[in-house]
Amino acid sequence: MNEQNVLFVPPLLSSGPPGPPALPGPPVLPGPPSPSDPDPGLGITAIGPVHSERKARDWALVLQSSELWHAVRFTQAGWVLLVRDEDYPRAASSIDRYEAENRDWPPRPQRERARHPASVIPALVFTALALFFVLTGPAAAGSVWFQRGTSVADVVLSSEPWRAVTALTLHADSSHVIGNVISGTIFASAVERRLGAGGGALAIVGSGAAGNLANALWHHGMGHGHRSIGASTAVFGAIGLLAATQLVLDRGAHGPGHRRSLLQIAAPIVGGLALLGALGASPRSDLGAHLFGFLAGAVIGVGSSFALRGKATSPRWWLQALLGAVAAAVIVISWQLALRR
Repeated sequence: MNEQNVLFVPPLLSSGPPGPPALPGPPVLPGPPSPSDPDPGLGITAIGPVHSERKARDWALVLQSSELWHAVRFTQAGWVLLVRDEDYPRAASSIDRYEAENRDWPPRPQRERARHPASVIPALVFTALALFFVLTGPAAAGSVWFQRGTSVADVVLSSEPWRAVTALTLHADSSHVIGNVISGTIFASAVERRLGAGGGALAIVGSGAAGNLANALWHHGMGHGHRSIGASTAVFGAIGLLAATQLVLDRGAHGPGHRRSLLQIAAPIVGGLALLGALGASPRSDLGAHLFGFLAGAVIGVGSSFALRGKATSPRWWLQALLGAVAAAVIVISWQLALRR
């Protein structure tokens, strides 16, 4: 009798994980061989084991495409593929080639790399805002700061547009300023990583001022004598900046030729609007100022993103210093204009 070259494999089960032991029954007589079964005179070799059934099925598809006889079985050690001894080199080579070709598939999405390093500048700026509240006092005190710096819709649009800037630095009470200091530091720090410390400061101040102007225009058109104070317009401008820059700058984050899904496109804007609803729609808040601040930040963010897209981080530190100085000058000059009248 010819000896068969058979590689021992662990006990085979039908096609799934082990179940309860079967009850003893009458012996089963072998039936006629299936045309797809290997020649009884040939040995069988096991490839594996692997713990994932999906991996075993993928390998089976590879062997099927190569027209190699195989069988998928589950053993106590895991999933294995049975092949003829004579087909083993070709089967193993096909599986190795498949694994090599699909090692990095699907490709992992590239995470956004911060364009600028983190710093303490946003925290220092909003800390200065809290210290300024110590100087101005609460709105109930009626100091000259509030008389000259509050954003009054009709006055802003007629003769004192700088009030759109000075109003960003005034707060009604301690809880008002503390809330804006905390939220402003968080969102401004994120904007800084994309636009830089100086660029982010100028963009946030610009979006806050533009939001106050748009809010004044809206209430003037509605015939309302609206008054507004607080840095929250600029804080929501920072949220709009983040949403817009994420929308534009994220286009190249998934590799060339990748087309984003509708969800990937809408997610930044939906997230920004969700923050607007969660943080800016309380009964005591100025929803119009928050909304227009968000929209102004989104517009400024789109413009700055198109200018930055595809460009590496600029090593010119002096440019960030210049932009930050411009942002500070806008606030200082606005207060000078307000107090000299």
